[in-house]
Amino acid sequence: MTEQTSIAPEVKAVPETVTAAFDEFMEAFEAFKDVNDRRLGEIEQKLTADVVTRDKMDRINRAMDDQKKVLDQLVLKKARPQLGSGSGFASRWGGELSAEAVEHKAAFDAYVRRGEEAGLRELEAKAFSGGTGADGGYLVPPETDTEIGRRISVVSPMRALSTVRTVSAAVLKKPFATAGLSTGWVAETAARPQTNTPQLAELSFPTMELYAMPAATQALLDDAAVDIEAWIAGEVDIVFAEQEGDAFIRGDGVNKPKGFLSYTTVADSAWTWGNIGYVATGTAGNWKATGPSDTLIELIYALKAGHRQNGTFMLNRKTQGDIRKFKDADGNYLWRPPASAGQPASLMGFPIAEAEEMPNVAADSFSVAFGDFRSGYLVVDRAGVRILRDPYSAKPYVLFYTTKRVGGGVQNFEAIKLVKFAAA
Repeated sequence: MTEQTSIAPEVKAVPETVTAAFDEFMEAFEAFKDVNDRRLGEIEQKLTADVVTRDKMDRINRAMDDQKKVLDQLVLKKARPQLGSGSGFASRWGGELSAEAVEHKAAFDAYVRRGEEAGLRELEAKAFSGGTGADGGYLVPPETDTEIGRRISVVSPMRALSTVRTVSAAVLKKPFATAGLSTGWVAETAARPQTNTPQLAELSFPTMELYAMPAATQALLDDAAVDIEAWIAGEVDIVFAEQEGDAFIRGDGVNKPKGFLSYTTVADSAWTWGNIGYVATGTAGNWKATGPSDTLIELIYALKAGHRQNGTFMLNRKTQGDIRKFKDADGNYLWRPPASAGQPASLMGFPIAEAEEMPNVAADSFSVAFGDFRSGYLVVDRAGVRILRDPYSAKPYVLFYTTKRVGGGVQNFEAIKLVKFAAA
């Protein structure tokens, strides 16, 4: 056995660069492979693995999860724009702002810092906006709105993977053809009977209100060196992302989007439109003892070829730790580390999206999803993020009641499949 197996499976000091974090992650993966190979050899020789080997492998597995989390955080931090003074705002958005945008930004800054509404009220009147400061706050400048949306797409895997539509109404109604036109072969002079018309289903995606309420002291608002737009985006984006990510996966549809795990599930052999198909592992609350990867192969080929080529696995870190141990018949690991920092790990050639909202493996759980999420799930954003300044409710703090309207649901029920950890 090589010296790599002696590598301590503990997370070291937090690395300062993405490259250092990626190197540590790959080092841990090599150690994991060595220890897991030893474990499998012990099982083959003694029908059981040594408890020390098992414990060491579990520690390395947990360390890999921690190091991947650190790596993801560093990549996310690198992707975010630098927070600077207000004068640097235009440069972060790729050039100078238009005169209208500059005017909106200045008026918004005056509203946030000092509560001066006249500038924003005049701008919204010019734009024939229905929103007023008295009842609903003011629209944030387009640059701030874009900033919040872009940063959420990095944090939330569902938003990044799904189709996103921006609408101006409260509900998006989408027709979907569940069956195409009927066709048939006929002789040259034979009659042409009328074919069946396509079957259409109307899907409705209402937008629900998502809110956050960061607070600031007046001293912070008076500090001209603080970029207020960037501060609001930084306060709001993570909490919005967490709420959205949870709702898109397991939301019940009551005052929130409906997650794909909340739809009716049926065995894939009995799949019909309106349901999500699943493949059972054959063992309650666990993978099959022999050939556990067979379930993953069955899951992949449950999708039609057009969706399969765009397929992505979705699971949480703990379930991914189980899958790291799987090998094919030739002894090759099915899980592969990222090719470079910022790239996803892969499983059997398909990318993995980590979502902690996916359940852990348990009896009857749906802990693994595989699908073409861009075809399968629709995120609906109502245009605009609104902010209402409230200097009265929590003195001496100024509250910023920030709202956006978001909806979501499955738009193509054949594009997403699940693994059910059950006998059938």
